[in-house]
Amino acid sequence: MKIKGYLLGVLSSVSYGLIPIFILPLKQAKFSMDITLFYRFLFSAMMVGGYLLYSKESFRINKKEASILAVLGICYALSSEFLFIGYDFLTPGIASTVLFIYPVIVALIMFFFYRERLTKLSVASLLLAFAGVIVLCLKGEGFEINFAGLGVVMLSSLFYALYMVIVNKSGLKVSGFKLSFYSMLFTSGFFMLKASVGGQSFAIPSLSIFLSFIVFAFLTTVISSLCLVYAIKYIGSTPTAILGALEPVVAVMVSVLMFHEKFTGNLLIGITLILLGVILNVIAGSIKSRRIKMHAN
Repeated sequence: MKIKGYLLGVLSSVSYGLIPIFILPLKQAKFSMDITLFYRFLFSAMMVGGYLLYSKESFRINKKEASILAVLGICYALSSEFLFIGYDFLTPGIASTVLFIYPVIVALIMFFFYRERLTKLSVASLLLAFAGVIVLCLKGEGFEINFAGLGVVMLSSLFYALYMVIVNKSGLKVSGFKLSFYSMLFTSGFFMLKASVGGQSFAIPSLSIFLSFIVFAFLTTVISSLCLVYAIKYIGSTPTAILGALEPVVAVMVSVLMFHEKFTGNLLIGITLILLGVILNVIAGSIKSRRIKMHAN
């Protein structure tokens, strides 16, 4: 079971890291991102909903759960929105790496708003992640990165971190699949509303674009979410979170191999520092939760 869990954790990270393959050609073709994201999350919700029907799990939620899930959908939608805007300013490799500092932002939110103590390991992880972002900003003689792009992707990371904190602190008593289903449904609703206000057409111009939406939804959203749930079940949340470090690595490889991003020394050092920072943060969280359990017993 452990090997199966590790394989599922790797598959979850790899599938999520493939997002640039689908998004960049659509952006280059000037296709609406709102419509793209609407169909991505709508088809994802339909697929996860199909799984819920197959497993005979109830779709029922109460008003409190519906309001929390709606907020989660908005957080997820804004995270996606800002990430894809960030692709206009930064390379996919750098954007995906900066997005990955969300566990560090979670630690900061927990420190400032929930008074959770930062351990030495947590502080070290924050410094490493921050140093990694600085290194990504260095080019030649100094800072040459687009700071607007960096700020936009940091907003994406912030909203993903808020998603995680709300899931953790809201006391939601729904399964991982039901959480994924309603999050995706509300996220698609956000983009449907945005596209409608903008007067955009929901018509899918060709069969190839329709199929690319289906594959995009299945590979980067459904497979990633389902594998994540089962990986946590088989090996626990800490090893699964550490395997999540493969996400930006895959995105960088895709960016370098398919979209001809230059693999510079700064990119390598920046990614390494951020990954080390995030992995340290996960380990620090795991140690802290073990101590809390020991004191409780």
